[in-house]
Amino acid sequence: MAEPTPIAAPGTPPVASAAAPDDRWRQTHLGRLMGSALRRFDARVLQLMARNVEVPLALSNLAARDQVTAAHVHITRHLALSGDRLTDLAQRAGMTKQAMAHLVDQCEAWGLVTRAADALDARARRVCFTPTGLAWLQAFRDAVAQAEAEFRRGGPGCGHGGGHRAGSLRGRDATLTKLFSGAAKKS
Repeated sequence: MAEPTPIAAPGTPPVASAAAPDDRWRQTHLGRLMGSALRRFDARVLQLMARNVEVPLALSNLAARDQVTAAHVHITRHLALSGDRLTDLAQRAGMTKQAMAHLVDQCEAWGLVTRAADALDARARRVCFTPTGLAWLQAFRDAVAQAEAEFRRGGPGCGHGGGHRAGSLRGRDATLTKLFSGAAKKS
């Protein structure tokens, strides 16, 4: 195994080397590959939703014209069926309250969500799915299932993977969920 190439401190003149430093690791480390896989997966899900006849036409057209982005998917992934306060929704999605408020405004204009008074706190409002939003959520669920199936088969949405690799990942869902949700204990 090759020794890692040291990185020079800022302001240090470059040292002549017989071989150029190997920086391929920056393109192939696990975090980057996972981020790339998530972007491809989200793009495939949105592509499938754009073609789904069950999705209201206006929303399907938005998805087809790339007006619905992976950022909008955060609402689909993180909004509880019973609704959430904006602050809780933003925290669960890993976004600022201001960024989530902007997405909620767009989704409200599209008819996916509505804001309602919070029964527990008169000052707060809850973001809730509308019937159209629930139809969108079902289409999202169907598209995710299809994209996962394609990934396992090595189909259009998967890029390079497929076959037994996806199956072995699926078998480790609980471990991966725990690890990536931050629930894993740090040693």
